[in-house]
Amino acid sequence: MSQSGKASIKKGKPSYFMAILGVTIVLLFIGIFGWLFLNAESYTRVLKENIRVAVYLHDNARKQDIDSLKSYLQNKPYVKSLEFVDKETAKKRLIAGGEKDFSNILDENPLQASLEFNLKSEFVKKDTLESIRKDMLNRPLVVQSVDYPSAVIDKIGPVVKWVLIGLIILAIIFSTLSIILIDNTIRLAMYSNRFLIKTMQMVGATRQFISRPMNIKAVINGAVAAVIAIVIIYGLILLFEGFVPYLKDLRNNSKLIVMFLLLILIGMGITLYSTNRSILKYLKMKLDELY
Repeated sequence: MSQSGKASIKKGKPSYFMAILGVTIVLLFIGIFGWLFLNAESYTRVLKENIRVAVYLHDNARKQDIDSLKSYLQNKPYVKSLEFVDKETAKKRLIAGGEKDFSNILDENPLQASLEFNLKSEFVKKDTLESIRKDMLNRPLVVQSVDYPSAVIDKIGPVVKWVLIGLIILAIIFSTLSIILIDNTIRLAMYSNRFLIKTMQMVGATRQFISRPMNIKAVINGAVAAVIAIVIIYGLILLFEGFVPYLKDLRNNSKLIVMFLLLILIGMGITLYSTNRSILKYLKMKLDELY
């Protein structure tokens, strides 16, 4: 009799292993998608911040005026980094880029000195750059011309916009499907516990008394599944960064930590929600309907 009682208890226990495994797999895919999204965002920022604006200076511009302009730009919120490029440095860069040395042909260096700066990503917009160009040209005694890759600016905006919209749409679809999968996994795991829930209700146990231990177990299972998924994701990140070192530059540790914390909350939240749904469902069902 005791053996049959033990057997029935074992039968009544939900398959927590399968529940944890199912939640881990779903959270793993959510985490990988989140990492790709973060990398896409970081790559877009790096791409924008690599755009360089060159302010070409007159040959006869006074050093005092150049220093004044340099100081003016350094105090602007849109400037990420600023560099003064003299005529000789411009020549060395031209030769390093594969062009022939013109020293044997020309007695004088025809290249212009310039102030070159990179913009912060949020300021890389067509209107903002045009406004900066006009501002620089308002100093005709110092500035001869302003140059930046306008064709790239025209393309980068729409491309980034549609890529981010596409990723957001995919994130919504994938998250919805993931929640449904986790919900079904938990409900399937709770199915084997339906008789225990009903029996406790029939002997007078309150809903809170019945659900408390199962909710605690659900939260623990969700946290365990999230931790396993996080360990695997972090291992994959290190693996990919080993093959593609450039990915290390794109990694934002603070955002990565936030993503991992969100995975833990998602894991605990969905398992708790699905467990409560299952308990409520079996409490409302009649005994005959459980068979």
